[in-house]
Amino acid sequence: MKTRVIQDEPESAESGANPQAPVAGTSETEIAATREIVWDVLTGIEHWPSWNPEVKSASMQGGLVEGSEFRWKAGPGTITSTLQLVEPPRLIAWTGTTFGIKAIHVHALEARDGKTYVTTEESYDGLVARLFRGRLQKTLDDALEDGLRHLKAEAERRAAQTPGIDNHRRS
Repeated sequence: MKTRVIQDEPESAESGANPQAPVAGTSETEIAATREIVWDVLTGIEHWPSWNPEVKSASMQGGLVEGSEFRWKAGPGTITSTLQLVEPPRLIAWTGTTFGIKAIHVHALEARDGKTYVTTEESYDGLVARLFRGRLQKTLDDALEDGLRHLKAEAERRAAQTPGIDNHRRS
């Protein structure tokens, strides 16, 4: 008798990360910058290495539109991701695959009292995610927290350097 492992394709990023995946996480933060500034930092994919030390390189094929691909190196692997949802300046989502892990990553930006509330969620699916669930969960939780910490620092740095903009009145 043979056992066959059946792997479902990851859900569409339009519905968010897959909370039923073997590895899933969420993190949130408030940033003292307008949503437009946070959006510019987050969606300037080729500039990620300049403000996020976890990202070693990033390159984009095409513009910031659904279906565009980008490659980036974080940790031990290079990830090829595809933009699935782009709704400026409130929502961006992509899917990606590396080492047999199928990921869905979503960032939602909400303007609140001149600041930006950012929620990020990500899920990993596939055989590798099932086999190394514990280790990958810690890696994901740390990555989500670190990513938002770096995003917050860069967006707030840019907001402080943007003359003539009252970051507490614009949204």
